Amino acid sequence: MENINCLIDCFPWDIFIFALLIGLAIWALLNWLLGRRLTSHSSELQDRINFLEGELEACRKSKVSASSNVDLETAVVVAPVAAAFVATAAVVAPIASKKDDLKIVEGIGPKIEELCNNAGIYTFTELAATSAERLKGILDAAGARFQMHDPTTWPVQSALARDGKWDELKKWQDELNRGKA
Repeated sequence: MENINCLIDCFPWDIFIFALLIGLAIWALLNWLLGRRLTSHSSELQDRINFLEGELEACRKSKVSASSNVDLETAVVVAPVAAAFVATAAVVAPIASKKDDLKIVEGIGPKIEELCNNAGIYTFTELAATSAERLKGILDAAGARFQMHDPTTWPVQSALARDGKWDELKKWQDELNRGKA
């Protein structure tokens, strides 16, 4: 009981209450400042969403008008931003849709696929049409790390993949050692 009396009598309650009030005041100030900032930020985001929804609607309208034989210049006059989206999509879509996974070819990994893409080789058809000498030149130009690879079978493998002869390709790849015959 004496300990409790000492705690009540000896504890610096005035300092504790002063610190508590300072802490509550700081908390209220931060809450008010951050609340205002978050409210303004959320209103900015809502304005941005409304703007983008309007642009999307304009893009959809220009797509409908473009599909009904209206050329891109007319769409540019009607909706400049939407036409930019349509033009960008028209440029990007063919590249993305015609790109093949060249890593299917035995001996080509992600880095070599990137080298081929940088050289303009994106599909099995393009890889099949590329000579082994040009492929070796691409590898040699990339540095010593890639000079050990042998691309002599890559055009034939990609021709099989291009033609959809997956069983033949798999059988031949089982006989290959890292793309080498």
